[in-house]
Amino acid sequence: MNKLLTKFTVATLASGLLLSAPLASSAPTYAASKKVKKTSNKKKTTLRQYTKNTMAKYHLRGSMIVVKDGKAQQVSYGYGYYRRRIGAGSSKLVYPLGSLQKSITATMITQLIYKGKFSQNTKISRWYPNLKNASRISVGNLMTHTSGITVVGTEVNNGINFSENGALNWIINKINSQSEQRPGKFNYNNANYILLAGIIRKTTGKSYASNLKSRIIKPLNLKQTYMYNQIPKGKTDAISYTYRYGRNYQDPQYAPQGLTTQLLGAGDVFSSPKDYYKILVGMQNGKILTKKQFKYMTHLKAKAKDTTYSGGLYMRRGGKLEMAYGNFGDTHFANWIQLTSDNQNGIVMFLNQTQDKNKNKDAGYRILKKIKSNTFVNR
Repeated sequence: MNKLLTKFTVATLASGLLLSAPLASSAPTYAASKKVKKTSNKKKTTLRQYTKNTMAKYHLRGSMIVVKDGKAQQVSYGYGYYRRRIGAGSSKLVYPLGSLQKSITATMITQLIYKGKFSQNTKISRWYPNLKNASRISVGNLMTHTSGITVVGTEVNNGINFSENGALNWIINKINSQSEQRPGKFNYNNANYILLAGIIRKTTGKSYASNLKSRIIKPLNLKQTYMYNQIPKGKTDAISYTYRYGRNYQDPQYAPQGLTTQLLGAGDVFSSPKDYYKILVGMQNGKILTKKQFKYMTHLKAKAKDTTYSGGLYMRRGGKLEMAYGNFGDTHFANWIQLTSDNQNGIVMFLNQTQDKNKNKDAGYRILKKIKSNTFVNR
C-alpha cells in the first residue's frame, strides 16, 4: 500500500514556507497556550488526511502544499519514482514546472521593466529584427499571449539537446515559417515565453539559467529548483504515470531532454511544490517583486478582454484568486495552483500520476472547498 512518505512539522514549515515581514499583516496570530496549539494541530491533521484520501479516491500521486489561514503544510502521496521507490515528497525529487514556469519568466521581465531597461510597450523588433511581425508585437503582448503568434508543435520532442541560443533560433525559424495573426487576440502559445527568455538573455548579457539563479533562486534560498540540465547528482526528476485497468503506476513517462531544452523559459525548470509556493509568496513580499510590481505584472495593458491571463497567471474573481495549470507534452505530469491572491489559502499541486485535466482539477477543488468554502473555483 502506498504511504505518506514525507511530513513537515509546523516548525519546519514556519521557517521554510511562511516567509517573513511582508506577510505579517495578513498572517495569523499564533496563540501561546498549549490548548490552542493542540486544536490547531488537530485541524491540520484532519486537512492532511482529507487531502490524502482525496488523492487516493482520484488515483492521483504526487506532492502538494496545502495552505489554510496562512499556515502551509506539505502533503505527499505515493511514489514520485516508482521503480526506485522514491517518495513523491522526497527532497531527492524534482518535478517539471511546465507552464508554471511562465510566471517566473514574467517575474524576471517585470524586474527588468522596473529597472528601466524597457517597458511593456517596447516592440520586440529591438531584440528580434528578423522575426516576422516583430515591429507590431510588444513585450506586453508576449506576456499576455496576445502577440498573434500561433506557431504549432512547440511540445513535439525534436530529440535535440538544445542550448539556450539553439532553442531561440529554433523558435524564431518556426515562427517565420508559419502564418501569424495580428496582435491583440488571446492565443496561448509557448513561443511567447521562449522569446521573453531571449529578451532576458539579450538585455542582461547573461544566460537565462544565470538570471534564474541570481534573480529567483538565491533571493528566496530555494533548495529544489533547477534548470533541467543543472539538476545535481543525488537528485532526480520524477517519473509520470497513469492509473489504468485498476492498477497504479502504469505507462511510465519521463520528461525527455529534447522537449525540455527546447522550452526555454516556458518548461525547462524543475522544482518542488514547497519551492514554488515560496516563489509565489516572494512575488509580493519584496524578495523578488513587491505587491505593486506583482499587480503590474498580472494586469498588463495588453491583456485581452476575454481572459484574465497576464504575466503567467490567471487572476480570477476580480483579482482575488491566482491560478495556473501546467502539464508537459505527452507525459502524465500535471501541476495546478489556485490560491487567494494574498497566498493565505489554497493549494500548489504537483502530480506525477494523473488521469485527465478535469479529474485532476475536480480533486483539487474538493481540497480547496475543505480549506475555505465559497472562495475558489472548480475550473
